[in-house]
Amino acid sequence: MSTPPSPLSDLSSDSASDGGVGLLDPSLSQTRRRMLDLVNRLHNTGVQVDIDLPQIAVIGSQSAGKSSLIESISGITLPRATGTCTRCPTECRLARSDNPWSCVVELHSITDKNGEALGQSRNETFGDPIFDKSEVEDRIRRAQRAILNPSKSARIFLNDDFDDETTEISFSRNYISLQISGPGVADLSFVDLPGLIASSRGGNDREIEMVKSLVTSYIEKSSCVILLTVACETDFENQGAHHLTKKYDPDGKRTIGVLTKPDRIQRGDEMNWLPLIRNEQEPLENNWYCVKQPSPHDIKEGITWEEAREGENDFFSVTSPWSNLDSIYQKYLRTTNLVTRLSTILSDLISKRLPQIQIELENTVQKTRTSLAQLPKPPSSDPVGEVAGRLYTFVDALSRILEGVPGADGLLQTIRPAQEAFKRAIRSSAPDFRPFEQHDGSVCDADFSDPDFLVNEDGDFSQAATDEEGQAIFIDQVLDRAFAARTRELPGHYPFEVQKSFISEITRKWEAPAKVLCRFVHNTLAQHVKDLIHLHFASFGQGSLEQRVTILVQEYMKRRAEAADSLISKFISLEQGSPITLNEHYLADYKAKFLTHYRGARQKTQNPDLSYAIESSNSTEYLGMQDILAGLANLGLNGVAPEDLSKLLPPDRMDPALNIMADVRAYFQVAYKRVVDNVPLAIDHELVRGVGRDLLPTLYGGLNINGPDALRICRELAQESPNVAGKREELLKRLDRLEIASRELVTVGF
Repeated sequence: MSTPPSPLSDLSSDSASDGGVGLLDPSLSQTRRRMLDLVNRLHNTGVQVDIDLPQIAVIGSQSAGKSSLIESISGITLPRATGTCTRCPTECRLARSDNPWSCVVELHSITDKNGEALGQSRNETFGDPIFDKSEVEDRIRRAQRAILNPSKSARIFLNDDFDDETTEISFSRNYISLQISGPGVADLSFVDLPGLIASSRGGNDREIEMVKSLVTSYIEKSSCVILLTVACETDFENQGAHHLTKKYDPDGKRTIGVLTKPDRIQRGDEMNWLPLIRNEQEPLENNWYCVKQPSPHDIKEGITWEEAREGENDFFSVTSPWSNLDSIYQKYLRTTNLVTRLSTILSDLISKRLPQIQIELENTVQKTRTSLAQLPKPPSSDPVGEVAGRLYTFVDALSRILEGVPGADGLLQTIRPAQEAFKRAIRSSAPDFRPFEQHDGSVCDADFSDPDFLVNEDGDFSQAATDEEGQAIFIDQVLDRAFAARTRELPGHYPFEVQKSFISEITRKWEAPAKVLCRFVHNTLAQHVKDLIHLHFASFGQGSLEQRVTILVQEYMKRRAEAADSLISKFISLEQGSPITLNEHYLADYKAKFLTHYRGARQKTQNPDLSYAIESSNSTEYLGMQDILAGLANLGLNGVAPEDLSKLLPPDRMDPALNIMADVRAYFQVAYKRVVDNVPLAIDHELVRGVGRDLLPTLYGGLNINGPDALRICRELAQESPNVAGKREELLKRLDRLEIASRELVTVGF
């Protein structure tokens, strides 16, 4: 797998001199201590969950000598009894001090009792400070039992004796922190991780994976220095910790190898380990070290830390092949050299990482604040006012939409095409009267288009597209209907029922497109309102207010749609009754125009020569018309126009039909323009604008937020979603620890 660039890649092992520039160098120790203290304080905030902080992680397989190495570095004794191996991380914070030696034990919880991550690290001091090193082992044992029994109070394990070795969990990510200070203590911090289990004999499969996951969570971070312990008594290739380290640090840029138990190497195999010390085999940028710790017998006899260091020095000084190593490699032997190198690497790493940590903190703070801002507002202390305010804001926003807002996706803009379609549907129901006999095959299929005055008023509706059924009505059919309708009328007179029958046939077609328009507006309005409700209420509470408002508005909108539908039915019913209009001049003007249009078209088929002469009367190509008009003037008939000559023709037997056609067509124009205004007006008044009328009182009443139970109801409506509340709590805790960490950085100067 790919490994991110390590901050340790520029830290050369040559930075330590042969003499071991280390912890007691007065020119460096103070600066290192401040940087180490800063990182320790950053760890206390729990910000390592968000930011990759520099640290040293001690890993190794079980029985690799890891505990003995920790003891030699820290100067304390770790629990060694059966069942007390490391089962949770143990953080050691070492600091040199002129004050007497002391150790403070803390429990740091980063997960709850169910193993779920806490938003913020929970730190708890476990007992009083310890001033006697011999007491540390027992305190650590008790602290680990407290960690492994998360549902119980830690105080139980601090004071009470316990014989039962069973625990609620076998391993934990929560950790023990040891803050050790005193004269001669190294300035160093590291975390001791549970030993990797080699096989199912050392633990079940679940525990094996649990420990591996725990170790991986530390060493996969690019700012983690891996202190890899390898026991010389076991074949190198069979130690799992080495393979895991190679996976996450394949180039060895941030790994320090430590060979333990060199006194247990089988005779004759010593030379197999020297290539590691010389960095010839499995080379690491910060080299391999070798340490020798007290034997179990020495520990049982109570060997002191000073005696152990003296024994280690004697071992490497007189034992071959270690004593025969060139002087350049001698600095890689002994615990003191290792500690000095670890301190240098860690302080250098901290120094390199601090500027980037500050940038990462600032960026993470900004991202966290952005995430918080994107969450719904937290529940108000005045839930009634909050609910009422949201309802008012929603109704006000809806009113603006109903009045019309700019933009192609506005409500009025969306329904306008449907209104135009309705207008075309009504206009297309105009009767397709033809002033020709049906049996006259030469003209029945002629191109009979709308007159110019209609095209100018209504647009280009071809005559073929007007009648909904595409059926022309010929003049002889009109006359036949007129004859059939006669009762007691005098010859040449026909009842008005003929016109009414044609008008009734037309107006019966109007209800369907009117209802289609109403349904379309209702559906479109419902979608706009649904989107607006979601915008104003989706982020409030657990969604119950959005659901209830949606139901109430839908019911109210349904009633408004029914009112609009009812009014449309009344309008259409009025049109289907007796034809009536007080706009007599408008009707008469249209009748005259249509009568002229129909007669002119008929004359073109009945008297084509005369029609041509009349149309060409102003042309120099047809001078005969001028002679005719001059002759009539000589007879005293002055002012005769060419088109008046058609009056000299004998009466057309179809004149009654022409009058009926002109009557019906003229009335259609009056009624059509009336209905294409009234229907959209009814929908707008009853449905579109109607939804906005009295909506706020309707919502108040439906939600019952004006009654005595208003506070209880609004509290229930305002109750925040557990997911949102949990997310908010997590983000607030993260922001808190990030800001605390930022303040820690600001207060420290170098």
